[in-house]
Amino acid sequence: MGTTRHILDATGIDRMLKRMAFEILENHKDNNLALIGIHTRGVFLARRLQHHMMNFEGTEVPVGEIDITLYRDDWTQMSAHPVVKKTVIPFSVDGRQILLVDDVLFTGRTTRAALDALIDFGRPARIELAVLIDRGHRELPIQSNYTGYVLNTRRSEMVNVLLEESDGRDQVTLTGASRAEDGTSRTSG
Repeated sequence: MGTTRHILDATGIDRMLKRMAFEILENHKDNNLALIGIHTRGVFLARRLQHHMMNFEGTEVPVGEIDITLYRDDWTQMSAHPVVKKTVIPFSVDGRQILLVDDVLFTGRTTRAALDALIDFGRPARIELAVLIDRGHRELPIQSNYTGYVLNTRRSEMVNVLLEESDGRDQVTLTGASRAEDGTSRTSG
């Protein structure tokens, strides 16, 4: 039987996002920054970061949203009819500092797809990555510039990020097979 462990509650998520927003502002003194959330939960996190930045500095950082479904290297294996969401980037990305925002960084494949999708819109001066949770297990040489929480996981485990906007509550949990079930049981001796 699998187990579920609570990692962050609403207060913890908000604290992480406030810290990340402050750190992003410290590193971006010019007005050339824009946030682009990766569908779905990355969009909500980008908007929250925008809100915190507005509260800290009084400046509204533009926010866009990008769908990476057709840029994924596994999209043909996902479904015969993939659900493609809207990409909305209401500003030019040319010469701009772009901060991609996502909920979980795992293998790096989502980020790679987002980079490919973004480049189709122009040539940013710089692209950075902000994630709420970094769970490790990279398959590509990608790392985040801004990380809310680093969580050591097994590949068999699943990180679940729930957000008020899509799930009715804010919570991060870790679920998966117990150590005995996933073959990593340890005995002392």
